[in-house]
Amino acid sequence: MNIKEAKAQVIKAIKAYLTKDEYGNYRIPIEAQRPVFLMGPPGIGKTAIMKQTANELGIGFVSYSMTHHTRQSALGLPYIEHKHFGGVECAVSEYTMSEIIAAVYENMESTGNKEGILFLDEINCVSETLAPAMLLFLQYKEFGRHRVPDGWIVVTAGNPPEYNKSVREFDIVTWDRLKRIDVEPDYEAWKEYAYVRLTHPAIMSFIENNRSNFYRIESTVDGKVFVTARGWSDLSDMMRVCEDIKEPVDEQLIRQYLQNPKIAKEFAVYYDLFRKYRSDYQVDKILAGKEPPSIRERAKRAKFDERVALIGLLINAITPEMKDIVDTYSVLGELTRFLRGVKSRKTSQKGSLRSELLEAVDKKKRELKIARDSENLSLENQINLSRLIAILEEQAGLVLDIEDRKDAMAEVKADYNKRVEKLKADSSKTVERLNHVFAFIEKVFSDGQEMLIFVTELTINRYTAGFINRFGCEAYFRHNKSLLVYDRVSEITEELEKLDLDD
Repeated sequence: MNIKEAKAQVIKAIKAYLTKDEYGNYRIPIEAQRPVFLMGPPGIGKTAIMKQTANELGIGFVSYSMTHHTRQSALGLPYIEHKHFGGVECAVSEYTMSEIIAAVYENMESTGNKEGILFLDEINCVSETLAPAMLLFLQYKEFGRHRVPDGWIVVTAGNPPEYNKSVREFDIVTWDRLKRIDVEPDYEAWKEYAYVRLTHPAIMSFIENNRSNFYRIESTVDGKVFVTARGWSDLSDMMRVCEDIKEPVDEQLIRQYLQNPKIAKEFAVYYDLFRKYRSDYQVDKILAGKEPPSIRERAKRAKFDERVALIGLLINAITPEMKDIVDTYSVLGELTRFLRGVKSRKTSQKGSLRSELLEAVDKKKRELKIARDSENLSLENQINLSRLIAILEEQAGLVLDIEDRKDAMAEVKADYNKRVEKLKADSSKTVERLNHVFAFIEKVFSDGQEMLIFVTELTINRYTAGFINRFGCEAYFRHNKSLLVYDRVSEITEELEKLDLDD
């Protein structure tokens, strides 16, 4: 199965394992909760989906790579304990708590999460001295004399032997105690993740034109050459930063991430061509509905791979502003709920509005710290929480010298209304820009394959689909009449209350 399907299976297992009966007992007893084992080639996103799963389920997350552990760090250090048996004092070997088990308890203490995921990567590549203890852990969830806390689900991952010389084969007894999920690289599943990461459009269109370049591991006379999903994602991050700081993206840089010389060279050539497309097509003018006829004529004459690149450029240009608007809507939704709560309290209540705002700031900062420490909130949500904190701090500053609570609330409401009006103006402008893109594609390609590609990419892109779901786009609905895929992603944006404090 692909990584998206594997994630769904992991979520199903965790939900089942955490389900309790009316007496508070786990429906599936702890000893029968098989550790999940994700078996798949390197760099396909096994670790990433585990973080996402913890975030989505709102539970704790602790991750370890077992290749970094010795027997002592996993089991704990031995020490001598003196005990009495039958009136005779004996020296008995004991062990300190495992570093791994201790990390789970530390997470519980710092975050308050009583349930979570203990993710152990590369468990079939442990050292020879640790291997027996690892097999025992998989069967009984214990390191030394210390057990994984109830409510913490063990999920593991490893690579097949053909990808790693250090792999140790498990026997049938061990496999029979694991919940094994085999994962294969899949471009379509990765593409959804790639859009969330705002992966560079040159990468997206390059792979779209030749999907065999997405994931490849080959043996040559010079050794292994490979390209993985992780390599493309990391290269994308580097490319965007290099472009921002005016540093060249050349073949030497690309080969550091794509360790297949042939594919690295092909992409380097394509990237230079892509930069030329970006300059020649004047995407900003297309978004403004002011592209010259020469641009339309060039697009009509272009080969298919150039047309795919153009579609990628257009989506890349519109996605960031759509993401920002959807994120702003989400932040204002949180602000709406908070301010409604403040407004509903009696105006005679003691304490200034400023103190309430600052108290909310402190509370949100604590939430943000806990989220960062526990890794159970996505980076995107962390950024949105930081934006909410910044707004509350700004509003606290607005009412610094206003003692009357009613006057202070009026000042905060005026600031809030300005933010809502700006959001409405920005969203209307973005809808107009999206309609201009549709108009351009209609004029140049009519209802050809290019329109189908554009609508499909808008649909699977979480940010563009979320924007359209919230703010609409007549041209999108017209070209996607069945709305089958659109309906499937309609849950992307949370249904928030209307942004009006008077409701």
